[in-house]
Amino acid sequence: MLKLYLTIILVLKIYETGRRVWTTKGEEQEAAKKEFIEVMKVLEQELGDKPYFGGNKFGFVDVVLIPFYSWFYSYETLGNFKIEESCPKIIEWAKRCMQRETVAKTLPDQIKVYEFILELKKKLGI
Repeated sequence: MLKLYLTIILVLKIYETGRRVWTTKGEEQEAAKKEFIEVMKVLEQELGDKPYFGGNKFGFVDVVLIPFYSWFYSYETLGNFKIEESCPKIIEWAKRCMQRETVAKTLPDQIKVYEFILELKKKLGI
């Protein structure tokens, strides 16, 4: 139960800090990027050297977190940073998850998410 609770908190943190990466500029954006990477490092530490968060099996935590991978390109492009530089195991995990047909067919394309964010920023005047 504790792992589920912590996962929910981390997912909320990823969402909130990721949103601040693409909606802010300057010092506020820098703080958001730093916080985003800190959260990703916590996840990377939990992942360790396992293929998936639950070990050898794709499980609940993987299902909850993998949709954020579709947003990584946008966070990196709009925030001018690379997640892989600080969290290479997270990127390896995401690529491994994307090799699963059920994941690959379900997640939106990263470029389409980026284009969506650009349109949203335009409509919101950001």
